[in-house]
Amino acid sequence: MSTLEIRDLHVAVGDKEILRGVNLTVSAGETHAIMGPNGSGKSTLAYAIAGHPKYTITSGAVLLDGEDMLAMSVDERARAGLFLAMQYPVEVPGVSVSNFLRSAVTAVRGEAPKLREFAKDLKNGMDALSIDPAFAQRNTNEGFSGGEKKRHEILQLELLKPKIAVLDETDSGLDVDALRVVSEGINRFRDTGDTGVLLITHYTRILRYVKPDFVHVFAGGRIVEEGGPELADKLEDEGYESYVKASA
Repeated sequence: MSTLEIRDLHVAVGDKEILRGVNLTVSAGETHAIMGPNGSGKSTLAYAIAGHPKYTITSGAVLLDGEDMLAMSVDERARAGLFLAMQYPVEVPGVSVSNFLRSAVTAVRGEAPKLREFAKDLKNGMDALSIDPAFAQRNTNEGFSGGEKKRHEILQLELLKPKIAVLDETDSGLDVDALRVVSEGINRFRDTGDTGVLLITHYTRILRYVKPDFVHVFAGGRIVEEGGPELADKLEDEGYESYVKASA
């Protein structure tokens, strides 16, 4: 079973420390929700794990199945089994959704999937996420609504089949219908049982559809409280203010 281990992770942007000692373990079959207010460092954690050059890791370790992720390039991390769904997916002009996804699958697997097999998987994935088949020939994310971009991120997730998925505010900007469809896609991925999910959000509404095994409260660049799904209910009732004050 795959395991992502984050050990005493410190991350800075420029001369400002953002993460101040994060410890977290995500194993296959588990769904972890990281919740916290804006500016608490949640997205910094996601991008630092993925290898974004803006974020400097000053100390700590990130291991995937015992392998040092911090020694890997961004593409090597993806091939090792790490996936990041971005809060703000970028547009890729001139590259169709179909070509983008087939290239991504090829890069992760190390060989191109058979065209007929890929076309079938793509169609099934788009159908499950209620994506218009015409989108396969549109430029990736160009002119897409927020909900369409997020459905495309989950389509990538289901086609790439990573070991660990880090989902950064996947619920951001979704209406009720899109939230339900995206959540069902996350659950399909999770229910294979041999993958782990790290779901980053500051709202509890997605957790009504994607039930977490563990909830971690982020404030001031570190995890300040941990618990089960009941912790999300507490946050819904009480908010983050007490945690922010305690971490200041």
